[in-house]
Amino acid sequence: MANFDTASKKIAEISPKDFIRLCFDFQAIDITDVELVQPEQPTVDMRQADIIMKAEINGKQVIVHFEFQTTDSSETDMPLRMAGYIVRLIETYGLDVYSNVIYLRPDAGLNDPGQFVQTITGHEVLTRYKVFRLIEMDGQSILETKPLGLLPFTPLMKRPKDISAEAWLRRCVQTADSVNVEKKTAYFGTLVVLGSLVYEPETIFNIISEETMERPSIFEHFAAEALQQGIEQGARERALKDILEVLELRLKPYASTVFKPTLETIHDLDRLAQLHRAALLAETLDDFAQTLTENSD
Repeated sequence: MANFDTASKKIAEISPKDFIRLCFDFQAIDITDVELVQPEQPTVDMRQADIIMKAEINGKQVIVHFEFQTTDSSETDMPLRMAGYIVRLIETYGLDVYSNVIYLRPDAGLNDPGQFVQTITGHEVLTRYKVFRLIEMDGQSILETKPLGLLPFTPLMKRPKDISAEAWLRRCVQTADSVNVEKKTAYFGTLVVLGSLVYEPETIFNIISEETMERPSIFEHFAAEALQQGIEQGARERALKDILEVLELRLKPYASTVFKPTLETIHDLDRLAQLHRAALLAETLDDFAQTLTENSD
């Protein structure tokens, strides 16, 4: 589990029908022939697309597309990104496309309108997609229906008013433990990584250890590794975001487009801290570019 988005995608791949049902607001629909379109396929630009499914719904073939966003999109406005996905998918597959974005953090997605609009007279454009903010979703109803693909996200969902945050987390863990899923340890590990967006990782691990029947020695090793990866990835994502914001505010608005691809290849936190300082001191983009190329691997 390299990061929060990757953890989300892995769970969606385990139970894709649960995400299709979410897209259709859990209506009674007939879902057959679900096929995950893998990112490596060259038929569509998938460099940022997260989950794309081809499915037959009520006898009609469609495309269902999900994006997972930890925070608000910092490079391209989400409406524009989603419009691009929708158009490319329609062009590639010639099918109806249902696009959706899921925001993981409680403070993300507040200003996403769920549509891209161009209002030029005679050249109007309108594309719409669904916005799911987990903090606004009724977590208790998800626990009651127990969809395998959504249970690891429940710690991030809205809890009942009469229950504390820790009690809610415990209830989420208990429900996840009650379902039959292969590789239960990895399943809980994903819950740990996602839950760490709003809970202290140690709290999540302690509750899982208390509530599950996992062998402690095996699970402790896995959870500790997953936690460390999740914590480091969160710090790396924040560092990247901070660097790009400084460059955009101090130097040029298009700095993200210029430097983001290179910065995303850097995993060393000390190196990212050095580049953050360089962004604060740089007088021009060339100054920062020179620092970026120094001591590069």
